[in-house]
Amino acid sequence: MSQFQIAVLVGSLRRDSFNRKLATGLALLAPPDFSFRHVEIGDLPLYNQDDDANQADSVKRMKAEITAAQGLLFVTAEYNRSIPGVLKNALDHASRPYGKSAWTGKPAGVMGVSVGAMGTAMAQQHLRNILSYLDVPTLGQPEVFIKATEELFKADGSLGDDSRKFLQSWMDRYVTWVKKHAA
Repeated sequence: MSQFQIAVLVGSLRRDSFNRKLATGLALLAPPDFSFRHVEIGDLPLYNQDDDANQADSVKRMKAEITAAQGLLFVTAEYNRSIPGVLKNALDHASRPYGKSAWTGKPAGVMGVSVGAMGTAMAQQHLRNILSYLDVPTLGQPEVFIKATEELFKADGSLGDDSRKFLQSWMDRYVTWVKKHAA
């Protein structure tokens, strides 16, 4: 059994999401003592503080999956120079009620892929600001701003050779980060 369970949050609901493919391919680069579990966030109701005392079952499930994890991986799209609403909604739900955040202290990695020239730089900046407030220690370097190209993924969906080399170096740093910060 894996020693380090990683909760993966993909900030895109699109069926053929580049970010979901990236998250899946990235998990293959991890050592055997790491396992990655995609956390469903598309079924969460919109956050409403009135519901804090009686959270929906989907919120309870998501919080339990995050709580059980030793680390977090955020792979996000960029919408209008920020994070997608579905990801912000998940961040808000799992941080509530006040004082019962599932995020606190969980080491995280942040990355994303986009068709835009800047990758997901602005979304990642916004996400890092939120994670800092939520007391989530986040790997700072290397940053990963990927532009979607034909070479990014092979026909079978795996990572292309050039992408794999760079992402393997990121994964090696991420593994060290999680091991250092996991409670």
